[in-house]
Amino acid sequence: MPRPSRNIEKPKNFWGSLKRLLKNLNTWKFLLIFSLILACISAILALVAPNKLSDFTDEITKGLTPNTEVLQDISKKMASNLTEEKVKQASQEIITSKDVSSKDKAKFQDVMSKMNSVKKEERSTLFLSLPSNVLKYFLEDITTDNTKISVNDQLKLIKLYSKMNGEKKTENALKLIDKMPKSIKSLVEPKIDMDSIKILGITLGIIYLVSSLFSYIEAYAMTTISNKFAKKLRTNISDKINKLPLRYFDSHETGDILSRVTNDVDTISMNLNNSLSTLVTSITLFLGSIIMMFITNWTMALTAILSSILGFALMFLILGKSQKYFAKRQKELGELNGYIEEMYSGHTVVKAYNGEQDAITEFEKLNNKLYDANRKSVFLSGLMQPIMGFVGNFGYVAVCIVGALLAINGNITFGVIVAFMIYVRLFTNPLSQIAQATTNLQSTVAASERVFEFMDEEEMSDESHIKKYLHRHKVKGDIEFRHVKFGYDPSRTIIKDFSAIAKPGQKVAIVGPTGAGKTTMVNLLMKFYDINEGDILIDGVSTKELSRANIHRLFVMVLQDTWLFNGTIRENIKFNQENITDDDIWNACKTVGIDHFIKTLPGGLDATFEDTDEISSGEKQLLTIARGMVEDAPFLILDEATSNVDTRTEELVQKAMDKLTEGKTSFIIAHRLSTIKNADLILVMKDGNIIEQGTHTQLLKKNGFYADLYNSQFQK
Repeated sequence: MPRPSRNIEKPKNFWGSLKRLLKNLNTWKFLLIFSLILACISAILALVAPNKLSDFTDEITKGLTPNTEVLQDISKKMASNLTEEKVKQASQEIITSKDVSSKDKAKFQDVMSKMNSVKKEERSTLFLSLPSNVLKYFLEDITTDNTKISVNDQLKLIKLYSKMNGEKKTENALKLIDKMPKSIKSLVEPKIDMDSIKILGITLGIIYLVSSLFSYIEAYAMTTISNKFAKKLRTNISDKINKLPLRYFDSHETGDILSRVTNDVDTISMNLNNSLSTLVTSITLFLGSIIMMFITNWTMALTAILSSILGFALMFLILGKSQKYFAKRQKELGELNGYIEEMYSGHTVVKAYNGEQDAITEFEKLNNKLYDANRKSVFLSGLMQPIMGFVGNFGYVAVCIVGALLAINGNITFGVIVAFMIYVRLFTNPLSQIAQATTNLQSTVAASERVFEFMDEEEMSDESHIKKYLHRHKVKGDIEFRHVKFGYDPSRTIIKDFSAIAKPGQKVAIVGPTGAGKTTMVNLLMKFYDINEGDILIDGVSTKELSRANIHRLFVMVLQDTWLFNGTIRENIKFNQENITDDDIWNACKTVGIDHFIKTLPGGLDATFEDTDEISSGEKQLLTIARGMVEDAPFLILDEATSNVDTRTEELVQKAMDKLTEGKTSFIIAHRLSTIKNADLILVMKDGNIIEQGTHTQLLKKNGFYADLYNSQFQK
């Protein structure tokens, strides 16, 4: 059966609990601040990198593109020679020149006659159509970028221009670069500035390397903080458990306490490791990407933001719709798991009363409800990833289209488009991360609130001032109850006025109906609870003047509820005892009659018990009795210790108990009155008071309440 998943619990006081959580992290304050600063710097470096990548891209693009600006400069300088005075002088020389043919002269005159009738921008093309031996009269040597370009080189360039139909397109220029004169080719051909590219490449590498290094250090620091904090919490909880009074465990479910120690601490550890740094990084990336986009180009920044708003609006709409289905799924899952647990725990009863079909019908009903809620919640949550992908891709498309239009008009370079494609990703991803980190932080604070509630529970009274001590081997064995009054709740008194004296070596039995206060008296004797009024004395010393640890060393307890941990038989019997030999253990086992059973196990005393081992309740009880026997204490408490053994074993255990109690003051709580016939003193309790006391024979002669209890065992 799967474990029911937990709802994301919301804290009762978020800010107060968060403040206390941070206060508890004060030990690692500087490391925490340092790691968050590193996370912030790492995010900032991630934001700076696209701009450097843009410069890097532009530098490479520049190195692959011919220098058309030089061509334009050469053209302007060539055109600057075509002054009115220069044209008149050149025209006179051409007409009178013997080197110019009549045909070329006629061509020249035709061009000059059309010059005033065409548009200004077409005149250059018309002029360049003249023959080279005519054009040379209009040209003279020019200098560009410290390079001298002769008239002949200019004429060669003009011929190439004519092949380009007067256009200065980059692709045509690339085809004709090799045919250009050397003086012009050296200026126009693409040149990659390796020094600039090298510097930009190294800068980019350093930025990414430092960003990754900072992220690694931050992750390591946060992991260290979260694990050490979790370790500290577990240690504090462990110390706290030993300081809590028994009434806390009586009033709280064991599962809830274990959940605080395990699940809540793990939640704090895991989420703390991720949520704080993720929150800082995501917020830095989100705000920083917006700022960097506007710094780079505000038009494309607006494009990226507006293209993402629609997707985010749709995402939040789906989140709102899916929340109720997630809540319903958790509710239905809890009901289904509760029903399954109930049916399995009562499986025998279901079988005995032929309730299988009804159980299956109810299961199908709950299962269908869970299926419906789970289908809707998973479907809606499953839309989130495609939507986030759509938001990102739509942003890329919008940036590319607008960027292309701006690049055509010369407003931006290709590198800016590359940078914005990265900024779109840095802008869209952090929002979902911020939402997840916020949820995790809320869950962390809720878990810490539960842990802090546990840590704030009232502890047992401080006993550091207690100096008196009773040595277990020097105690005589006197115990006196003086007008003891006690109640678990101040409004309801259970033990109203209990007074009794147990002499050294006496076997005192406490009997009575359920709820009479028998186990409560034992708990008061062991100082698990503090009495409200009266006093309990051991050898004349008040238990108020003795520490709980001292009192516990004076008693051996064998309870009705058996407890064996995963370990060997030797470890279970020897539990928390020193200087116990195997002979001592075997003697105790022989006394209670469990030695034969142990010898049948593989390994004997080294046999290991696990949850799956087949061992009866009676055998477990006998092992706990053997555990009590190996402890040499002056007082013995048996709380229904023989309730789980059969009649024959009970007789054997009873004889062992008689031997064990020799010279020791013992208290026996029993419902089967036949087991306490040989008690030296029987205290009959009802409603928190002793109503009868004496030996078995004396009480039967009184023919009172005890006699009724005893005789009721034999009624049919």
